[in-house]
Amino acid sequence: MNLTLKIWRQKNATTKGKLQTYPISDVSPDMSFLEMLDVLNEELIEKGEEPVVFDHDCREGICGTCSLQINGEPHGPDRAITTCQLHMRMFKDGDTITIEPFRAAAFPVIKDLMVNRDSFERIQQAGGYVSVNTSGNTQDANSIPVQKNNADDAFDAATCIGCGACVAACKNASAMLFTAAKVSQFALLPQGKVEATRRVLAMVEQMDKEGFGNCTNTGACEIECPKGISLDNIARMNREYLSASMK
Repeated sequence: MNLTLKIWRQKNATTKGKLQTYPISDVSPDMSFLEMLDVLNEELIEKGEEPVVFDHDCREGICGTCSLQINGEPHGPDRAITTCQLHMRMFKDGDTITIEPFRAAAFPVIKDLMVNRDSFERIQQAGGYVSVNTSGNTQDANSIPVQKNNADDAFDAATCIGCGACVAACKNASAMLFTAAKVSQFALLPQGKVEATRRVLAMVEQMDKEGFGNCTNTGACEIECPKGISLDNIARMNREYLSASMK
């Protein structure tokens, strides 16, 4: 395939960026999207030009770092995938593809297509964990009965990889789905109930501090989420927050 790529180039968060056009030819339909960008960068390096900066790591749909806005959609036109799992057969010969970083004030651009998502880490650090008693008297987690529906819902919430597609898809750049998934992961389990009140208050407070917008229930976050995290988690977090606020 022969394609035209319009790629966002930006030196850093404080400089003005712009879209630059790059033609690319002989693209195999079996390439992943990131492999196609690798080919482009090899061509740019051979020409003595600066390669396009983009984030990636495992390339197996697990790490969540390959955060690209492709033709206006987080991770591109396919569903339930990350960018590294998107294949070029989703496009047609002659297509023009616009590639941008995830857009959110809380995700400042590092360079080109790479954004800083440390805001997610700070939300997680605010309470997205279970404190462990290392006194030697800890109880084996497997000995604590958990209802199957609660265990299933907790596992579903725990599949969130923190890629930020929910933020990029939201017109308000809301991090509610991410935060709700991290809250639900523990709120549903007996091990997480001990710190439930402190957790939800601290994580929501940190989310607001980071400058993310509020949720208006349009559902774009769930549709674009590569792991299909349900909006039910947001409802659960709202209930947890209301309950914690009244204590």
